[in-house]
Amino acid sequence: MKQNPFRQDREEIKELLRLFENLKNGRSHSFLEEEAFEKLIDYFDEKEDMAQAMQAAELGVEIYPYSSALLLKKADLLLAARQYKQALEILEQAELLDSNDINLFILKTDAYLALDQQSKAVEVLQEGLELFTGEERIELLFELADVYDDYEEFEKVFDCLKLVLEEEPTNEEALYKICFWTDFTGRNEESIRLHLNIINDYPYSELAWFNLGAAYQGLKLYEKSIDAYMYCIAIDEKFDYAYRNIGDAYIRLRKYKEAIEMLEKVLELSRPEEVIHEAIGYCYDRMAQYAQARFHYRKASHMNPDDSKLFYKIACTYMNEGQYESAIKQLQQALKIHRLQPDYNLAMGMAFAELERYKEAVEYFAHVIKQRPKSVKGWSAMLECMLKSNMLDNADEYACAAYEATGGKPIFIFYRAAVFFATGKTKQAIHQLETAMATAPKMIKKLIELQPKILQHPQVVDLIARYKRSRSI
Repeated sequence: MKQNPFRQDREEIKELLRLFENLKNGRSHSFLEEEAFEKLIDYFDEKEDMAQAMQAAELGVEIYPYSSALLLKKADLLLAARQYKQALEILEQAELLDSNDINLFILKTDAYLALDQQSKAVEVLQEGLELFTGEERIELLFELADVYDDYEEFEKVFDCLKLVLEEEPTNEEALYKICFWTDFTGRNEESIRLHLNIINDYPYSELAWFNLGAAYQGLKLYEKSIDAYMYCIAIDEKFDYAYRNIGDAYIRLRKYKEAIEMLEKVLELSRPEEVIHEAIGYCYDRMAQYAQARFHYRKASHMNPDDSKLFYKIACTYMNEGQYESAIKQLQQALKIHRLQPDYNLAMGMAFAELERYKEAVEYFAHVIKQRPKSVKGWSAMLECMLKSNMLDNADEYACAAYEATGGKPIFIFYRAAVFFATGKTKQAIHQLETAMATAPKMIKKLIELQPKILQHPQVVDLIARYKRSRSI
């Protein structure tokens, strides 16, 4: 029977520790090989006993002064101890002994970065790229990409990853990373060319197909992106992010049924997510299947009960069905989370107005105006509510305030005319209507919608006819 290798390792370390103690205490006949010191340093490092690790490194370097490996380990420990300048001094010594060890370049890079000397770190890595090939060169390119990332030179991050893929087109790490950086830098055309070349040589690379789809999607070429993603899932039918992105592309194309099919596949392949249920809810919402939309919005809200937007979306489905009491309950939940959110207050006001609870509606519209003083919707909702409820005492003041706050939107001149008609001030109403028609004659439709009875006024009919002759309304 073979001996347990883990037990052998433990026995070896135990013996090395004994010899190390003897050596420290100056006992005769104690000897450790260079490799033994490396093992001891690693052992103490793993145990996070940095003092002992440094002692082993110093003793090892003292006995083997020409060991570049031990010097690199000592430098690594100095970096961990934030003694960056001392680490660089040790690395200079190691470089004299062996300038072709990749760890030398990585440790020097770490030291210069810690000293905030980015240009020197870049210089070291670029020097290394001239020396190394294959896997070591790729490792240095990833290091260089990280340096550029830290210092927000994002275009150069993309360049490094592109170089990795030109050398090793199937490198998974680079394929995963370049998808993000393509989107971040907007270099979609370049990414398309790169991945088409990869696919030409490696047609079964699902990551290359996915990245190609993402690049097309970045250019809003949604049909092409869907085609690329379809190749991706043909190779790997469990690639959930491809289904997710196909769903998004179909939503952009307003193909909601197809989007739902893809997004439901995501739910099958991965754990349920709020964002997926919300997206499915949105699709059903757009298809006017409000009960189904609510089902998924509720699923999403159970996953994230602090997302007020989901309660608002559920409320909107109820409002689309004319179920205003139910909408109000959902809006109350949303407003508990974000009390002053203008859209929620506007919807609440509209729901109360539909129920002819005008006083409450006005209170919510007032919140909208306070938060968004330039909101045409907010002012319009307030004035319509006042007109419908015959709350006209201050209505003209509100119409004037709305006109000023919104930078002179002509719709509010029509609202002033409506207020004057409603209060029986026909002369002022006609004057306001003439001013409004001179500015935006097509908006007369809004006034007629609010007060159809104005068409009984001969002056109004004459005014509309005059503008119909002169220009199209």
